[in-house]
Formats: sequence, structure tokens, C-alpha cells
Amino acid sequence: MFCTKCGAATSETSAFCPSCGAPLPPPDLPPKFFEAAEPPPQAPMPMAYAPVMDYAAWGTRAIGYIIDSLLVAGVMIALYLVAGGMAAALSGIVGDDAAAGTCCMLFLLFPIATILVGLYNRVYLVSQRGYSIGQGVVKVKVVDASGRLLSQGTALVRLVAQVAMGLVPVLPVLDLLWPLWDPQRQTLHDKAVNCYVINNPQ
Repeated sequence: MFCTKCGAATSETSAFCPSCGAPLPPPDLPPKFFEAAEPPPQAPMPMAYAPVMDYAAWGTRAIGYIIDSLLVAGVMIALYLVAGGMAAALSGIVGDDAAAGTCCMLFLLFPIATILVGLYNRVYLVSQRGYSIGQGVVKVKVVDASGRLLSQGTALVRLVAQVAMGLVPVLPVLDLLWPLWDPQRQTLHDKAVNCYVINNPQ
């Protein structure tokens, strides 16, 4: 290392030139390497979970379903009598062709009766108090994942899902049996709106 003022040789550790006393520049420092900082720990991703509730047993749900189905059957009989009377009247007026067309409407009695009864029994009552007539008899109620009652819109979607599955062969039976192996004992129409049927001892 040399003094930049007089050119005299100096030591790398000297702060001043021993010949002329001029201040010397600091020695070159080796580059300093820094270890890469560890990234801050990330919050764990929320995991999907099923709420822990007192899920109703399949047998209890089945009894409630049978009671509600009897209400639907009663409305179906009433509709059948009305449709049969219309078919008989039309056959006497316009002939058997129109009557045959009316008879074909009998196949629609089940979904029509299910909706008519369901709008009150499975939508209005479930959204207002948590259970249908049949579910009230067996002391269960329908709630969402937070344990609250369903809104009327959610209860309506649940009803429509059940009616739609009723139009597909075998699917209604599969829907009814699904709680037997489901951990949360949900039917397929329960899963459509993420609701649960729980015991309601009150």
C-alpha cells in the first residue's frame, strides 16, 4: 500500500503516512456475505371440517320421513280424485283422447304433491321453527353448519333438490339410505345445502 500524497510505502494497518503524515484511506474490506433470512412462518391454511353435533339417527329420521310422506300421500289422493273427475268429464264431452291426456298428468302427482306440501311443511316450518311436522314428532330439527335455522331460500333449495332426485329412478332410495354410511348422517339433499339434522329433545 502506498501513500497517495507522497508515494511512500505504508502498512495496511496504518491510519497515517509515516513519511508525510497524510491520512491514509481505509483498507479494502472483503465483501460481507449475509445468510438469507428465513421467511416468516405462514399461518396454517384453514381446514375444512364438519361441525360436531348430536346428529339424528337414521331410524329416527326415517320415521319422520314416513310421517311427512303420509301428508304428501293425502294430497296425492286429493289430486288424484280431482284429476280423475276431470278425465271422466272430458271423456263424456270431447272423447277418450283428451281423457287419455289428462290421465298422463297423473304421473306428475307425486312431484306436485311434494311441492305443495313441502312449501309449507319443509320450507316454511323448517325455516321458522327448525322442523317439519314429521320431524317434530320424532324430535329432530334441521340446522346449518353454525347450528342456526335455515333461511326460507335455503330450505326451498333443499326441497327442490329432493323433488328433483325423486324424478330419477333409484336415486330417492339412495338419498334416503345415505345417512347409514355418512359420518354426519346427511342425506344427499342435506348435502346440497350443507345442512344437518340433529336431535331436538325440547
